[in-house]
Amino acid sequence: MEDDKIPARHKILAAAGTLFTTTGYASTTIKAIAGEAGVAVQTVYFVFGNKRSVLAALLDTSIAGDDEPIPTLARPWVAEAIAEPDPLSQLRIQVHGARLILDRAAPVLLAVRAAAGADPEVAQLWATTCEQTETGLRHLATVLAEKLDRVDVDRIVDVGLALLSPETHTLLIDERGWSPEDYERWVVDALAAAAGLDV
Repeated sequence: MEDDKIPARHKILAAAGTLFTTTGYASTTIKAIAGEAGVAVQTVYFVFGNKRSVLAALLDTSIAGDDEPIPTLARPWVAEAIAEPDPLSQLRIQVHGARLILDRAAPVLLAVRAAAGADPEVAQLWATTCEQTETGLRHLATVLAEKLDRVDVDRIVDVGLALLSPETHTLLIDERGWSPEDYERWVVDALAAAAGLDV
């Protein structure tokens, strides 16, 4: 069977993604993940160790889009944004990259946030994720500021955190019916306005 060729790790992550984002992290058991993945319970423990590690791995792969141990700031699209001399073009590149991440990861991010209130380890995972998001935005905003005369980096970071959040992405695309492209253009326009750029 073709399914037998899929590595257990991938099966487990796919199953966990389905369960964590529908029934929730707290309600999902290792046994349920194993059943959804079509593997033995012992396999889940062998590959990941515990449920929190499954969640962390799912979050990492959802954000990255792959299993490569490459941080977001080292990804090619970030390098392209940084190298782009035109400030507005930089914004378009970085917002596109961020939107693609949210397309993949928004449901998982929301599941992590929902679980954080009841689980200290997941709360730490959520806090770390938020810190990394802000670090990435601040780095790109600082680069943008170097290309312009006057930019309030903190303002750009704040606007970016609000607009490129899983909550805003989910509200506008999943609940209000915006296309991903419309959402992306709106974020670019708002960030450009915050930076004093003409679109």
